[in-house]
Amino acid sequence: MQAPGDSKSGPPAEEEEEMEQERELAEDAAWKRIQQNTFTRWANEHLKTVNKLINSLETDLSDGLRLIALVEVLSGKRLPKHNKRPTFRSQKLENVSVALKFLQDDEQIKIVNIDSTDIVDCKLKLILGLIWTLILHYSISLPMWEGEDESLYSKDKGAPTPKQRLLGWIQSKLPEVPITNFTSDWNDGRALGALVDALAPGTSFLSGHLTPLLIGSLHVSI
Repeated sequence: MQAPGDSKSGPPAEEEEEMEQERELAEDAAWKRIQQNTFTRWANEHLKTVNKLINSLETDLSDGLRLIALVEVLSGKRLPKHNKRPTFRSQKLENVSVALKFLQDDEQIKIVNIDSTDIVDCKLKLILGLIWTLILHYSISLPMWEGEDESLYSKDKGAPTPKQRLLGWIQSKLPEVPITNFTSDWNDGRALGALVDALAPGTSFLSGHLTPLLIGSLHVSI
């Protein structure tokens, strides 16, 4: 029985741990939604040229057909023979394998921590990782962007990595903000707010709400 005047004790350690796990799960789900929406828009921008559409990255790539179509659009090449009407799991696995094998063998893209079963089984986090790999290779690794710093391509330094190019682009948009990394420089939200305001003036008030989610996404993806 609690003595008069004694302050109430806080929740048990086990309860605090459960609450922390729930918060982490909620944040994880939130940044997954942000990534999923962003990556879906990117994929559909390319797929619309062949009159195809992805509604859900989690499920729509599972038979391999839209993944093959996306890879064909991005690479400008036709992929090997595959099943046009996959019904059985084995056919879906074969289709996805065709796309992944083409990316690795023909496009020389390093595919890690994902295989055909992950896509057929709709494992969203791994699918997002694959799409990010495609973005890095086919968008961020394209020839020089408009306004990109030519000094990044000096003979002494060699070709910049996609991460270096992305950092250079951000620095060009925020010349007065010291940005040198994708970790600590973003923790307080000011860099993100400045970037949002530079790209879409007047909307930076949103960054305070989105910063924890976007930075979590950035840390996982980069």
